[in-house]
Amino acid sequence: MYSPKQLKKKVEDSPYSLTGRQPDNGGIKQEVDTDIRHKYTEGDYKDFNLKKEGEGKFWAAVPNPDEPNAAKRQSCTRLPFWVKNGERPDVENAISPRILSQLAFARVRVPETELALNPAGRQTVNLPTWVWLDADRYRKLSVTASVDLGGGEKIWATTTVTPAALRLSPGTQEATTYPSSGECRAEDGRIGVPYRKGSGKKKPPCGVTYLRAAAEGAGYPLKATLTWKASWEGSDGTGDESLPDGEYAGTRQVSVQEIQSVN
Repeated sequence: MYSPKQLKKKVEDSPYSLTGRQPDNGGIKQEVDTDIRHKYTEGDYKDFNLKKEGEGKFWAAVPNPDEPNAAKRQSCTRLPFWVKNGERPDVENAISPRILSQLAFARVRVPETELALNPAGRQTVNLPTWVWLDADRYRKLSVTASVDLGGGEKIWATTTVTPAALRLSPGTQEATTYPSSGECRAEDGRIGVPYRKGSGKKKPPCGVTYLRAAAEGAGYPLKATLTWKASWEGSDGTGDESLPDGEYAGTRQVSVQEIQSVN
């Protein structure tokens, strides 16, 4: 977090800011400031370890800005401590590939769930609607987070999310889904198969057949929920699929008509 020079400037500007808490503790703030200055000038450290510049850094607690619980966010008040280049301190919540994997996971951005349909516009009663996802848009995504420990040592973790399954909810009970479970699993890196000319009456690998027309001027809310499977690997050989899967849903109104015929 800080080189010796950076820590010296930080303490000179505001010693209490190193505690990770809001500077609101009444009349004892000055005493705390004095204690912190003493710690790094002639207490645990001599003159902020300036003579060891480049040999290591001071590690410090960093609040997670995404943590909604303020008390939990500021719960670690340990003051910065010295760690030699390349070393990893044996302290609770010290940065690690597993923690980096979670930070990377929080920064993955997946596209909104939008379906490709055939027919693209109004659907017809008793004729299958083919559903699929654009393979170029819905593909494997990765984010890497890393920390330089100094001395040529670096730790990292890469988190990867992959489209795994698409769950269809037709918006009415008078419909048939393909497959019957309504869940289209990924196969060969894609979900669903694009419609090809001449396949109109075939059962699609992923899709829906509406059995009754929608009311005039209305439609059925076709909901699609895409599950992204998450996994990670770290620089120390660790890694697994312990990260939670992500589910993202999208809904579109589908007009369904009934074609009248005369014999």
